[in-house]
Amino acid sequence: MISFKILKKSKESNARIGFLETSHGVVETPCLVPVATQAVVKTLTSEEASETRSQILISNTFHLHLKPGEKVLEKSGGIHKFMNWKRPIMTDSGGFQVFSLGFGRDFGIGKVLKSSINNNPQAGGKKVIQEGDQPQKIKITQDGVYFQSPIDGSKLFLGPKESIKIQEKIGADIIFSFDECTPPLASYEYTKKSLIKTHNWAKSCLDIKKTNQALFGIVQGGRHKDLRHESAKFISALPFDGFGIGGEFGKEGNKMSEMIEWVVDELPEKKPRHLLGIGYLKDIEMAIKSGIDLFDCTVPTHYARRGIAFTSEGKLDLKQINFLKKREPLDKECVCNVCLVYKKDYVSHLLRAGELTAFKLLTFHNLYYFNNFVENIRTKIKKGEI
Repeated sequence: MISFKILKKSKESNARIGFLETSHGVVETPCLVPVATQAVVKTLTSEEASETRSQILISNTFHLHLKPGEKVLEKSGGIHKFMNWKRPIMTDSGGFQVFSLGFGRDFGIGKVLKSSINNNPQAGGKKVIQEGDQPQKIKITQDGVYFQSPIDGSKLFLGPKESIKIQEKIGADIIFSFDECTPPLASYEYTKKSLIKTHNWAKSCLDIKKTNQALFGIVQGGRHKDLRHESAKFISALPFDGFGIGGEFGKEGNKMSEMIEWVVDELPEKKPRHLLGIGYLKDIEMAIKSGIDLFDCTVPTHYARRGIAFTSEGKLDLKQINFLKKREPLDKECVCNVCLVYKKDYVSHLLRAGELTAFKLLTFHNLYYFNNFVENIRTKIKKGEI
């Protein structure tokens, strides 16, 4: 189980500082939760991930079920021992894959819509997902979702019972209820029907869980204020240990703060709130000021594998040839192990030479930079500046 204590609330916004205590240590919130999809932060060892000042990780139930399988993790003593991570861990429910392997793949879209019109030819020119529509590769039913394995094409079924049983065997400190992450192209009618399924699945997850792991319920409802309110009221009335806020967040994220506040206003103050899958630098302070305690995102690690460093100068594309002439740290204001030792010219060379070590160095720096960025926000809350 977990305990959550709010240490300070801002007088300027909904921001707050808290301690989230688990059996594997305490997390100071607000906090970035780096993504360790397959029980690893890509390119880093668990020890290196810890050195980036990461306090807690989130792994992926769907992908760990595919490989190596939850029985392997259970036999090893759980995910902490399996990956030699001594701090807290979350696992998602597999609900995001309902979107990412379904309509997300069909339309080539993410949770935040980049354009109001999507002309992906694979989507047949379709612009709105209506009630009763199904993705091309998966089938969503009242009981759960039929997937096609991205490994061998075999069929597999995931519902609330299956998700909870898998997460129990994986053994994370915090697990999530199974839900449908609705796409930004969904109509009101589709989102409403989806919400009913998510709510029914939430109740099933509570009934099924047998372990003392903390279970977070997930609020959905898309961009619709009444559905977000309805979902937040329904989920918060159930005995969850905390709450996730999922689904889409509008066009270009321009209404994200407002949409988060719709939900936060309905959630019990004394339980932690986790924003699922959002974490660009431009969104972090906004989310925290809206009342978010934890948030997971692949941005620092994903961009590192594209050769991008986040710095006090902005985003730097180290693949560019001009960085071969820069004999200076990635960020002169950063004191991470990479910036103290390596220079831009060397990292640029590694990228241009196709050396994998470049991805490790950039991943380490980016995670450290993001964690430091959030730590500075915590300091501002303590000082009453946010």
